[in-house]
Amino acid sequence: MTISKAEATWSGTLNEGKGSVKGLSGRFEAPFSYATRFEGASGGTTPEEMIGAAHAGCFSMFLAAQLSKAGHPPKSINTTATVTLDAGPLITKIELDVLASVPGVDARVFQEKVDFSIKNCPISKALASVPSVTVNTKLSP
Repeated sequence: MTISKAEATWSGTLNEGKGSVKGLSGRFEAPFSYATRFEGASGGTTPEEMIGAAHAGCFSMFLAAQLSKAGHPPKSINTTATVTLDAGPLITKIELDVLASVPGVDARVFQEKVDFSIKNCPISKALASVPSVTVNTKLSP
């Protein structure tokens, strides 16, 4: 069993306050605010950006495992996640764009492994309540 911990702190009101998030491993720390989350301001992260990073990382690792088990170890998998936060606020959509270099794999096997991975990676399972999750893929040489 693996246990990971993160921490968030917030000071002040929603609109004027500020916060920070950090992994308790000491590997990352970032500020966030109302402006970074809802107004697109620079200088900080958002919870949705971190969800996207977690989903992209988990999906890429899980897909690599599935391809390797099928005899097609990937050279590289690059996944970009776009997370949409709509009114509510509610995360309504996550879109993963995947560029993979997998020598010798045919498109059918690759798509089967993508479909399995998006349904079964741990972060995908944790995000099962998101109404729309899509994966766009492209194989590169």
